[in-house]
Amino acid sequence: MAYLDINNVVKRYEGHTALDGVSMQVEQGCIYGLLGPNGAGKSTLIRIINRILAADEGSVTLNGKPMTDSDITHIGYLPEERGLYKKMKVGDHIVYLGRLKGMSKADAVASMHWWLDRFDLKKWENNKVETLSKGMQQKVQFIGTVIHRPPLLIFDEPFSGFDPVNAEQLKVEILALRDEGSTILFSTHNMASVEEVCQQITLLNHAQVVLTGSVDEVKQQHKKNIIAVQTPDNIEANEALYTLLPPDPVKKQDTRIKLAPGVQVRDAISWLNEHYLLTGFSEVLPSMNEIFIETVKSKNVVSNE
Repeated sequence: MAYLDINNVVKRYEGHTALDGVSMQVEQGCIYGLLGPNGAGKSTLIRIINRILAADEGSVTLNGKPMTDSDITHIGYLPEERGLYKKMKVGDHIVYLGRLKGMSKADAVASMHWWLDRFDLKKWENNKVETLSKGMQQKVQFIGTVIHRPPLLIFDEPFSGFDPVNAEQLKVEILALRDEGSTILFSTHNMASVEEVCQQITLLNHAQVVLTGSVDEVKQQHKKNIIAVQTPDNIEANEALYTLLPPDPVKKQDTRIKLAPGVQVRDAISWLNEHYLLTGFSEVLPSMNEIFIETVKSKNVVSNE
């Protein structure tokens, strides 16, 4: 049974369908990527899960039960549009957010101190939020999202505006929350971060699900039968088995080969091994960024025909 089960959700506005029969099942303890171009329906779905909007059709269940307004206390939501009370002191602001989620004052204060230490923000506790840099303000908002240790976390573009060092720290914390049992819905356009943290993904386009599955499964489904071989020899083309591709701009020492239709990897490697000195080989899988672009473009062409 999925922890978060979205079943055939439909949301319409006048003259526009924002979600058209969207279904996805998010298992407990999973980081689930919710992907899609702008206008695909991601924000509408997140608002429905957060009980900000109501679906016109379909259902959303949490831990096996239909969601109600009381379930909001079990959710931590970090929106893409950041918002803090800039005149409040940092510590007071975090405690306030914890209290809104049902924490006692003592528990909120203790959790606030723990997280400020974790993010090296302790010395800023009594400063007003407006005195912090943008990056530090985003850390404060992240702390406010997770302070009550909710079982379901929804992050919308969590790495936006972070430099690489702070983005790495945030990634570590997100993975730690998953390891502690939190279920995380992760909406982003950053495909590199999807590959680093997500186990499952759903890709929306034009209000519909166009791709879903584990990251590994999706990559296998979209592979192009390309292998990279390492050899000191100069490999020549063999149209019956493969064609040579331009060198990889990153791994320039690799020779990239696209197998001919019907040719198995093992057969090509066996033949190459007989004619050249191979020191290694690997199957080339597409990146999530390549899959995202290819899928969205192909669905756009179909929808315009």
